[in-house]
Amino acid sequence: MRLNASVALCLLTSAANALPQPQQPAATATLPSEPASDTAAASSQLDELSKYAQSLANSSLTSSKRAACNIANVAIRREWGSLSNKERKAYTDAVLCLQAKKARYPTSIFPGVRSRFDDFVGTHINQTTFIHYTGTFLAWHRYFTYEYEQSLRNECGYTGYQPYWDWSKTAASGLTKSPILDGSQFSMSGDGEFVSGKGNVVLGGNGLPDLPLPPGSGGGCVKSGPFKDMKVNLGPVALALTDGTTVSNGDGLGYNPRCLKRDLTDAINQRFANASSVVSLILKNKNIYDFQMVMQGIPGSGSIGVHGGGHYAMGGDPGRDVFTSPGDPLFYLHHGMIDRTWWIWQLLDQKERTGAKGISGTGTFLNTPPSANTTLETPIDLGLAAGTVVKMKDLMSTTAGPFCYIYL
Repeated sequence: MRLNASVALCLLTSAANALPQPQQPAATATLPSEPASDTAAASSQLDELSKYAQSLANSSLTSSKRAACNIANVAIRREWGSLSNKERKAYTDAVLCLQAKKARYPTSIFPGVRSRFDDFVGTHINQTTFIHYTGTFLAWHRYFTYEYEQSLRNECGYTGYQPYWDWSKTAASGLTKSPILDGSQFSMSGDGEFVSGKGNVVLGGNGLPDLPLPPGSGGGCVKSGPFKDMKVNLGPVALALTDGTTVSNGDGLGYNPRCLKRDLTDAINQRFANASSVVSLILKNKNIYDFQMVMQGIPGSGSIGVHGGGHYAMGGDPGRDVFTSPGDPLFYLHHGMIDRTWWIWQLLDQKERTGAKGISGTGTFLNTPPSANTTLETPIDLGLAAGTVVKMKDLMSTTAGPFCYIYL
């Protein structure tokens, strides 16, 4: 079954960061209502859904420059592979710049912070149990990723916008064969050095059945690309290892310098974060509770969702640690895709999904311990890392509140 929808397609050039005027609707396009199980067909469906979301976002923007967000100033976030080599290097240079800048947090609060980059990692560690499996999960990470982007722009001279990692593309190509993770100077670096003798990562515990996940093709220190010399300073808190155990360094806020490790795992990308997974998430879940739970992986279901699929596909340290995961710069491209997926889903029923009915959950991880429901008035505070205290209602649309961006 397919649903009719009138689509105004935008002519978006690959080099432009400003949204051009749309064409007049010339034809009626169709939107999928059922996800394709074939990943190639699902990839085409995802393209259709994305173009439809673009047209809806575009049509909602005014041409008046008096509006805070308008058709002339809206930013466009793009997939890594669509960027030129110059644009990719500008992004990674800005990340390296942020890693070289002095931290805002004093070591009396986060003892291990050594840079502005670490400010974001420490903030995520400190708030992890209040921003996963909670009512703020999607909006908090939208704001977190946006403020990281703004820090790259305002503190390190970056003139582009936050790119995203389209997991459906790497599921098809293979992680190390993709522009984002091929290890070149124009990538986000590649795999870690190969480590032999690895077993499964095992998730579960607390009465849940074990969920074994295969190891990847690396496991050791990243030795190529822009982040080959990077130091991870914070964590781990709950790092899943390839012997079925986890390891921690206390609360993760102490100074613990080590190399960036990755264990790129195609099998996880292809199982949990392929095109069919993304389209199914968007089309099958009609309310925000189901959408965000399936995205994160319903505990005990045997699925880690596209959110877990991205994290565990990158693997390594800190990639497999839910607390410290922003310590890998790839985190922000992963959460760019998380936000893009939510953005598409929201625009399929914009009024309902950007208002009060677009929020579900409480303020604690799986409501443990029990806490108040998240509402439009719930505050979001990134501390000294960046930004001002905002409310959930400010974060529900990418073209309102502090935001003015869409996805291509």
